[in-house]
Amino acid sequence: MPRSLALLLIGLLLGGGIGFFLAAANNVALDGHHHPEADRAGHGGTIDLPAGPDAPTLDFRVAKDAASGWNLHIVTTGFRFAPESVNAPHRPGEGHAHVYVDGKKVARIYGPRFHLGALPPGRVTLSVTLNANDHSALAVAGRPLTAEKTITVE
Repeated sequence: MPRSLALLLIGLLLGGGIGFFLAAANNVALDGHHHPEADRAGHGGTIDLPAGPDAPTLDFRVAKDAASGWNLHIVTTGFRFAPESVNAPHRPGEGHAHVYVDGKKVARIYGPRFHLGALPPGRVTLSVTLNANDHSALAVAGRPLTAEKTITVE
């Protein structure tokens, strides 16, 4: 069983407290409480940040894992992952990321590295968004902080 799945199961069994801490400490979250229509926008809509040298940026790299699945490395500037502040009010320059596979949200992540399990064969589109502590989507000068890559899975 993959470590991230085991941590999610422990989180479910132990409920909020220690289970959430274990999942958050390992950059994993279970997002069953989100309403599908709100997944992309987050709970609070969109927070539009001004452009400039301090504005956050987002990119990611994806590579096939030698054992199984895929590894994502999220690269940001002007942004800090802040798992300790999840569900807190927005603070500029911090938050978490959401990962999507073919438009469907699969994870909320609290750090720059994430392991995705098996993906369906064929062309798959991976997307990452940066989100505020309150889950609002982040944008810079009206452009969503989203990165997208299409890979071919054999």
